[in-house]
Amino acid sequence: MPSDARLVLDPAFSVGTVDPRLFGSFVEHLGRCVYTGIYEPGHPAADAEGLRTDVLDLVRELGVTAIRYPGGNFVSGFKWEDSVGPAEERPRRLDLAWRSTETNRFGLSEFMDFLRKVEGTSPMIAVNLGTRGVQEALELQEYANHPAGTALADRRISHGDKDPFGVRLWCLGNEMDGPWQIGAKDADEYGRLAAQTARAMRMIDPDLELVACGSSSQSMPTFATWEATVLQHTYDVVDYISMHAYYEELEGDRDSFLASAVDMESFIDNVVATCDHVGARLKSSKKINISFDEWNVWYLTKTQAAEPLNWEEAPRLLEDVYSVTDAVVFGSLLIALLRHADRVTVACLAQLVNVIAPIMTEPGGPAWRQTTFYPFAQASAYGRGRVLTVNVDSPTYTTAKYGEVPLLHATATIDDETGAVTVFAVNRSQTEALPLTVDLRGLNHLTKVIEHSVLTDADPDARNTLEQPERVTPRAVEGTALAADRAGAGAGTTLNALLPPLSWNVIRVG
Repeated sequence: MPSDARLVLDPAFSVGTVDPRLFGSFVEHLGRCVYTGIYEPGHPAADAEGLRTDVLDLVRELGVTAIRYPGGNFVSGFKWEDSVGPAEERPRRLDLAWRSTETNRFGLSEFMDFLRKVEGTSPMIAVNLGTRGVQEALELQEYANHPAGTALADRRISHGDKDPFGVRLWCLGNEMDGPWQIGAKDADEYGRLAAQTARAMRMIDPDLELVACGSSSQSMPTFATWEATVLQHTYDVVDYISMHAYYEELEGDRDSFLASAVDMESFIDNVVATCDHVGARLKSSKKINISFDEWNVWYLTKTQAAEPLNWEEAPRLLEDVYSVTDAVVFGSLLIALLRHADRVTVACLAQLVNVIAPIMTEPGGPAWRQTTFYPFAQASAYGRGRVLTVNVDSPTYTTAKYGEVPLLHATATIDDETGAVTVFAVNRSQTEALPLTVDLRGLNHLTKVIEHSVLTDADPDARNTLEQPERVTPRAVEGTALAADRAGAGAGTTLNALLPPLSWNVIRVG
């Protein structure tokens, strides 16, 4: 058994306050995310508008706080006008991004109806800066947000949406550095277009929140140079730079896969450093924050090896089925986001249903939770308030990709109203339980362990499927306890827990 892992929690030292939008997600017109995912007229559980109420129930349980729409790669060929008005009059279009046929039966109004029914969720709308530009972005903004009295606002009203949609958060395109992107641009070209679009949109509403496209990943050859150039153009007119990252187990290297958050945290640190460098050059006191608006475990190599699609409607695409191991890595990525809550203030799990998603559905059939559903739902429920500073003292293990890595990956939050503390912890060891000692310095008001929940399984490849939808669920751990320490000059409280091998743990103390 490895030696103990230790950490100290002190309410006097914190990273920052969690923005609820850290627990956002993403709905793209890709595969079955929309059609037979959230929207399936004729399904036994569909409401009058065709939304699957079984999926709505699961989305509410998941605790999603913001949803990005309609893409993704899809948005770079999207004409927003196709998605409004009477559904039967909307045109069918070829979607070049995913080689599919888009029916446009689900559009902007249906998306806003979906958000209202989820409740507590705000929209994050992407504008097309791939094949379109400033004018089309302004027209979409006017249609969505202006109350009445203009051609576009009145068109929205005529379509049945009397009240403005009130979209506050807008993405200025998607992955514009990627050669796969329709209308991909170099950093100067995109930076100028994004700045022009941002300034124009602010002429309508100066209080919008705007996201400029960062690099598609840290591995892009133009990474960091792209961010620096784009921000040189846009620094004064945007609020966020985007980040996207996906992780997968490659060639059986599970040790490195379990350490994926090492890369995610490095990526965040590097983007923050680049943002602050540009701010220093511009002599600006403004801070650009991070919109980590695509992240997940995604077996991308399988997608790249697949046969090209032939213009199907809503094909089965990117339907990864997640294991316990994937869920532990996923939980570790959530920990990484929380550990940077001072600068990562928006994040979107990509995606919400069927497509690399925590929720799966079968056309005409049931909906169920993937293994990754549980870490997200728990983090959204309990990862609020302030993120405490956590410096981990942990035994390490050796990885081929990242070198020596701590077995423990952890963070903690405190609710300043109730004083309750939640520790989120991952044990990366595949074989050994990890004893954890938490010094609750300055938290002597804590008197009991409310819950220690663990997601793990004797089979690291166990999955939830249509046939076995509840094969993997969190379970309670017994024996986790608080101990008063009176041995030294002062009094303190210690939390003692045992983290099972390859596990995601949530420990709540009140």
